[in-house]
Amino acid sequence: MNTRHDVPLAPYTTLGLGGPARAFREARTTQGLIEAVSAADEAKMPVLLLGGGSNLVIADEGFDGTVIRVATRGRQVVEAGDTARVLLCAGEPWDDFVAWSVAQGLAGVECLSGIPGCVGATPMQNVGAYGQEVSEVITGVRVWDRRERSQRTLHPRECAFGYRDSVFKREARGRYAVLSVAFALRRGGAPALRYGELQKALGEGAPTLAKVRETVLSLRRAKGMVYDPDDPEGRTAGSFFTNPLVAPETAGAVTAAARAKGALGEGESMPQWPTADGRVKLAAGWLIERAGVDKGWTVDGAGVSRRHALALVNRGGTTRSLLAMAERVRSRVREAFGVTLEIEPERVG
Repeated sequence: MNTRHDVPLAPYTTLGLGGPARAFREARTTQGLIEAVSAADEAKMPVLLLGGGSNLVIADEGFDGTVIRVATRGRQVVEAGDTARVLLCAGEPWDDFVAWSVAQGLAGVECLSGIPGCVGATPMQNVGAYGQEVSEVITGVRVWDRRERSQRTLHPRECAFGYRDSVFKREARGRYAVLSVAFALRRGGAPALRYGELQKALGEGAPTLAKVRETVLSLRRAKGMVYDPDDPEGRTAGSFFTNPLVAPETAGAVTAAARAKGALGEGESMPQWPTADGRVKLAAGWLIERAGVDKGWTVDGAGVSRRHALALVNRGGTTRSLLAMAERVRSRVREAFGVTLEIEPERVG
């Protein structure tokens, strides 16, 4: 496996931002991935595992360590009655897997269509969209334990999945390199129709998995959330902020603040959803727009998407200017509603 030096990382991210990597290696096999991580650890070099680069913000200065691009491929399927257990290597493109699942009549990931990136990244933040999350179908995550220097399988309970959260982002941050992910999909299962916007777009009747995928892709394209390197509005990291989870009394205070400042009309309700743990999920995009942030607002080559307030777009700026724009948006929302938005993409360097 060749090692290159001072490799620009911007071309490997959907934002098109980021300085060079001190060292850069590409792993095409699981064993090669383990060896690359182990070699960097033995050399006491910081490691950045890079998949599709779709949920990543890399500093203008780059990464002073070893970047390992995960390009492993492989899929195994075991049928057991109405369940298909699918094992995928970490480097498999996520949307290719979703398209294949839908074509095979396997339900469980259809609402996650159009999300860029690789399979190995999905457990990290418990990828979800349109009422579906990967934690619903993940049965195990095979990892290389960098501390114990051994392979192990983490079961869902050990992954501690939450809203855009997992053990990989918290107490085990940096400890594991994901090698493969196992999913349990339902053959002939009905699609998940839990999200109001998706239900409205589908209309009446019982849609097929293919129809749900087609509709989700259409909704995402309209918001600039399907990666297209030729689309100027596509130079994003997807949703830049997570939907806030707040206490019920906080949600009430936000509603009152919205009415007081005229951001919520008479008879209009603020988008919010109760969660299993007793909190309330607010809509970050709604908060951004009602805080007076205009779509298309641009400063120093970084701006808010013209299609969706949750996405920030690189319009020829730098990582520094992008993060400055993120802070402008957060400040507007904080001042208007007393809620601090959390940044979703991983920040490096």
